[in-house]
Amino acid sequence: MHNLGQTRSAQKDNHVLLTPDTFVRTVLPGMNGCTAVVHTGPAMGAKFTEYTAAFEDGGELGQTSAQRFIYVLNGELKLEADGSEADLNDRGYAYLPQGLPHRVTATRVSLATVIEKTYQPLPSIEPPSAIVSSEDAVSSQALGDDSSLRVKLLLPDLMQFDFAVNSMVYQPGASLSQVEMHIMEHGLLMLEGGGIYRLGDSWYPVTAGDFIWMAPWCPQWFGAIGKVPAKYLIYKDANRYPLSATPGTDSSR
Repeated sequence: MHNLGQTRSAQKDNHVLLTPDTFVRTVLPGMNGCTAVVHTGPAMGAKFTEYTAAFEDGGELGQTSAQRFIYVLNGELKLEADGSEADLNDRGYAYLPQGLPHRVTATRVSLATVIEKTYQPLPSIEPPSAIVSSEDAVSSQALGDDSSLRVKLLLPDLMQFDFAVNSMVYQPGASLSQVEMHIMEHGLLMLEGGGIYRLGDSWYPVTAGDFIWMAPWCPQWFGAIGKVPAKYLIYKDANRYPLSATPGTDSSR
């Protein structure tokens, strides 16, 4: 049914909310039996790209010249890299460093979110190695002293990594303890439940399937509403000197 131009999607200078009713699929270079919904990228002002990839049985993801993080939303993917193979099932994920040849194919109909970013090297620090794991294998920790808000760090908190990917779970009624404003930009995919997100001077109802991009210093706050926990997967850039404004460079050298 036609919605007569109504949508929760919104675009502002410092944030974007994308809801599934506005998603448009495309095929990226190298994809075979696979389509993408590109949520954010340089055209939006982001210094990374995040998209959802929908695989047919046997579908294949294309190559990238950047580092890549893949998180399986549902289904099963086969990863081939460094002469070995690994299966990624629901909530399985992989980090693939820049320049590592690899192949990602689906063994059944699958859906995954993919994050790509040009690596920013640091002097005297070796780039990170590949990681294959599952969110289920990562222990959660309370955010601050609030046990109703728990976070899982899916990438090690090490200076080698120039970005972080976390999952966060809010019990019904839980919320961030403050409105945050910081240098990191975010890509956020709602996985379960819902609530209210403050972005800039706007307040948005959000639910599973929504995507949010937050520019640096965008005022942000979230509170979970409903009878089930709210969960999201969130990206942020990290561990680099603030003058390193251009991906692939480091002004601290």
